[in-house]
Amino acid sequence: MAKLYTKKLSKNEPSNKLEPSKKTLDFIMNYSKALKVTNYKGLQFDNILN
Repeated sequence: MAKLYTKKLSKNEPSNKLEPSKKTLDFIMNYSKALKVTNYKGLQFDNILN
């Protein structure tokens, strides 16, 4: 069910050149915009507002 957003590198590719795709960035940004965290009497509630 979980989706991995990484790819395997060959030995010739430098590891510091990894960049996420635009689709991945859009997904993460939209998720963070929809996430609302509410604290109430010592409890934490995480809500997705979509």
